[in-house]
Amino acid sequence: MKQSESFFLMPALLACFALAPVANVANAAPANFEVDDEHFSMVFEIMHIGYAPVMGMFRKVEGEFVYDEETRELASGRLTFKSKSVFTNHEKRDDHLTGKDFLNTSKYPDITFTITNFETTGESTGVVTGELNMLGQTNPVELDVTLNKAAEYPIGHEKYTLGISAQTTLKRSDWDMTYGLDPALVGDEVNLRFGFEAIKDSGWF
Repeated sequence: MKQSESFFLMPALLACFALAPVANVANAAPANFEVDDEHFSMVFEIMHIGYAPVMGMFRKVEGEFVYDEETRELASGRLTFKSKSVFTNHEKRDDHLTGKDFLNTSKYPDITFTITNFETTGESTGVVTGELNMLGQTNPVELDVTLNKAAEYPIGHEKYTLGISAQTTLKRSDWDMTYGLDPALVGDEVNLRFGFEAIKDSGWF
């Protein structure tokens, strides 16, 4: 695998729980929401030798959180990415990313983002703070989040659903992922963008 082959990043955080206030609150009370893995997208991009960003994603993710729409309190939550599911549409590069130079998936199969705090910044925006665990190390991460929609789903499951977008920028070197930094073959900064739907658990009390 060439050194110039690029990397991914994160988690996800994933998540990435864009839990902002809701104008019309339905059944206001703390409720459990599960991330719909069929409607979850996370795109990462990182510069390749300064020429152009390489983009990729993680294809397997699961998560849930407890959120009170009336008080705008995010009580808890976690997002877990399966590191081996990284995908950049290039088989050799993906094999490199799952190896010891980057994700080391055989030793660290999960990348987790655990929520620690949430603050609203506008009518439909906020900042989620959490702890990102990757490669056996944990560092704080902040996500800028937007609540796009909160309503009963119009088709399929027809359950109350939140539609969320989020983004952040990380430095992979903060997790001691330093392959390709010297010389500058693979960038340090990783831009992350998330979009997902989260379904309210009707059995939550």
